Amino acid sequence: MGRGQSPTPSVKDVARAAAVSLGTVSNVLNQPERVAPATRERVEQAMAELGFVRNESARSLRAGQTRTVAYVMLDAGNPFFTDVARGIETTAESAGLSLFLCNSDNRADREHAHLAHLEQQRVQGILITPVDPDSPELDALVRRRTPLVVVDRTRKGQSFCSVAVDDELGGRIAVEHLIDRGHRRVAFVGGPMSLGQVTDRYLGAQQAWAAAGLPPENLTLISCESLSVAEGRSAGERWAGLPSSRRPTAAFCANDLVALGLLQQATLAGVKVPDDLAIVGYDDIEFAAAAAVPLTSVRQPRSELGRTAAELVLDEAANPRHQHQQVTFTPELVARASTLT
Repeated sequence: MGRGQSPTPSVKDVARAAAVSLGTVSNVLNQPERVAPATRERVEQAMAELGFVRNESARSLRAGQTRTVAYVMLDAGNPFFTDVARGIETTAESAGLSLFLCNSDNRADREHAHLAHLEQQRVQGILITPVDPDSPELDALVRRRTPLVVVDRTRKGQSFCSVAVDDELGGRIAVEHLIDRGHRRVAFVGGPMSLGQVTDRYLGAQQAWAAAGLPPENLTLISCESLSVAEGRSAGERWAGLPSSRRPTAAFCANDLVALGLLQQATLAGVKVPDDLAIVGYDDIEFAAAAAVPLTSVRQPRSELGRTAAELVLDEAANPRHQHQQVTFTPELVARASTLT
């Protein structure tokens, strides 16, 4: 301790200043309803005068668990995941817990490092949108009795809870909307196909196309290396390079960031949206409605995903009779100017 610094006030200091026992101070901190109002007021006044701050870290160490839950998101640059995090935080705060956020950046090595650190920190539960939902590392966490909920992913089996949206249905309703608008040449823009959501959305698009009896070759795949605005712009350049006889008149993008990039490239190239190219996105992030041409999108209940996932992980942490659940939400199409003429 440096010269001139005052030592951090302790519980003993508070008890001495308030002329009460250590047990009374402990009750004021942990069970205030058990302390007479006048005594409680005297203890709280002593805390204020001394500048006493509760040592929550020490308390957590004694309990073997921190007052924290964690969310390992896939991509902090995608507003979809930050909206999910807000839903998690709302539930965590209601339970008196803090939320610790990590970003794997769609990298398995970063995800592994985050999970190892969170286990060491003894968080009450981990929520994760994993790079690979079939990763054996998730099973290892469960075997070590770490409460775990997978968010925006599904997996066969019921070894842990999951919360997701029916992405096949989302892909179907997106392409059905374009077919209903008269489009007979449509592009699916997205990737990589190693992402479960992308393959499910593409599968739903193919199902809608087949159900309408349309030629399979008229559903064009424009692959992306990531679900980003830059990849959407690149897809727009490749769309423009297709022969006019094969060029799709509409595009269903695997997420809104790709759709916004495609919209940006189309606008720069003088392509009229939706007259020359109709565009549907996925997620319905806030920027979708605020685009220069408001974007039609498949809406996911982002905050509700987060809230439900947090409720499940907190129940597992507190309830010995907890039953794992696989919750699936239904997406809905929100039609805007990017497809409506």
